[in-house]
Amino acid sequence: MESTDETLEFRPKFGSDGLMPVIAQDAVTGEVLMLAYMNGEALKETLACGEMVYYSRSRRCLWHKGETSGCVQKVVSLSVDCDQDTLLAKVRQIGEGACHTGRRSCFYRAVEGGRLRFL
Repeated sequence: MESTDETLEFRPKFGSDGLMPVIAQDAVTGEVLMLAYMNGEALKETLACGEMVYYSRSRRCLWHKGETSGCVQKVVSLSVDCDQDTLLAKVRQIGEGACHTGRRSCFYRAVEGGRLRFL
């Protein structure tokens, strides 16, 4: 049986790639806006500035959400899961949306019978 981590010490566990998944959720509606990743530096910047800073896997650099689009995510709260290897960020989305397509959420399609449909 695995031991339970009930500590109140924040010990984020990054993967072998140095990254941790982060779910961004609207703090008011509960809508899941996006899934992204952070490295240690992105987490430190997020905590320091109060806005979401991610690590872009495609560009291989820090990505301050909204720095080019203006669609900033203000941190309302951060929670860590039981293993301390995933974060849940409750945010206040400023601007049109969280998705690079311009939509409010990156999760705008449903999978039904192996096919997609727009929500």
